[in-house]
Amino acid sequence: MRWNDLSEEACPVARGLSVIGDRWTMLILRDCFQGIRRFEQMQERLGITRHVLSDRLKKLESAGVLQRKQYQQRPPRHEYLLTERGKALYPVIVTLVDWANANVPAPSGSSVTLVDRETGIPVTPKLIDTTTGREITHATVGGRYPDPDKATSPE
Repeated sequence: MRWNDLSEEACPVARGLSVIGDRWTMLILRDCFQGIRRFEQMQERLGITRHVLSDRLKKLESAGVLQRKQYQQRPPRHEYLLTERGKALYPVIVTLVDWANANVPAPSGSSVTLVDRETGIPVTPKLIDTTTGREITHATVGGRYPDPDKATSPE
């Protein structure tokens, strides 16, 4: 399977990775969720080359995750805003922060504590099935894959 072909895969993990599957893309999204919108701000915070940042922003824009909006005409300047599709990635970022804090701790302690925006009280994310209220773990949920025979035979 070639990296460029992941967006055409039946596997949802592969398709998702075709959009957000590299470190720069996830760090750009992290910054967008923190209110960083402008190219120069992103480049300065990330220490990324202009070429790589431009490439990732174009990819996120074409995937419908970010929307580019002009904020200055001369010279033309743009900011990058999260779309609804982009905002839907927030649980992925929160889950990654929680997982890294627990499993890949920083030598000096975590730089991020997840907190409730209203109360400031620390939160611990948990993935819950909205239908049953049960926690989603590797032991409680699996994937149902289409029957390969049904996929090729007419109904």
